Amino acid sequence: MLLTIMPGPDIIYVLTQSITNGKKYGIATSLGLVSGIIIHTSLVAYGVSAIIKQSESLFFIIKLCGALYILYLAYQTYTSNSVILLDSKAKRKGFLKLIKQGFIMNVLNPKVTIFFLAFFPGFLYSSSQSTIFQFYILGGLFMVQAFLIFSIVSVLAGSFASYLNTHPTFNKKIKGFKILVFVGIAILIIFS
Repeated sequence: MLLTIMPGPDIIYVLTQSITNGKKYGIATSLGLVSGIIIHTSLVAYGVSAIIKQSESLFFIIKLCGALYILYLAYQTYTSNSVILLDSKAKRKGFLKLIKQGFIMNVLNPKVTIFFLAFFPGFLYSSSQSTIFQFYILGGLFMVQAFLIFSIVSVLAGSFASYLNTHPTFNKKIKGFKILVFVGIAILIIFS
């Protein structure tokens, strides 16, 4: 949930659509974005499951690369601008177009698959259950919480936009929080 809440392209896009077009349009965008998670979950489930079954040392290397990638995201956050920009001049689009655009935006983002590849293996919870089944459970949980959070953001978008405009220090606090979360996840992945 912390990862979904952190300002990134998806949540900023939902926020922008909600502010410019209304909460229903933000929720339509959310639906498109989270439906793309099915594709990423499938890629990770079938690819990583095969690797896990073949080699424990290769699985450790994947976890190590995942942790390094997440530390890289922490570094990118550290070196990035703290300002969250909102574009209030976007044109209104239809519901289906927003769902489709959200889906495509998510599916074509290779960082999501890489992130799932780095993140999900650390949360496999059973040695007796199918790893594919476990990945789909984790993907499903991620989809549900992302949709709920994106929908809440859509509903509260007007208040949030006002808050961002009147509290410029909030952006710096969020940046520090993102860095701490990324480092914590990297540590969890390595030692899980």
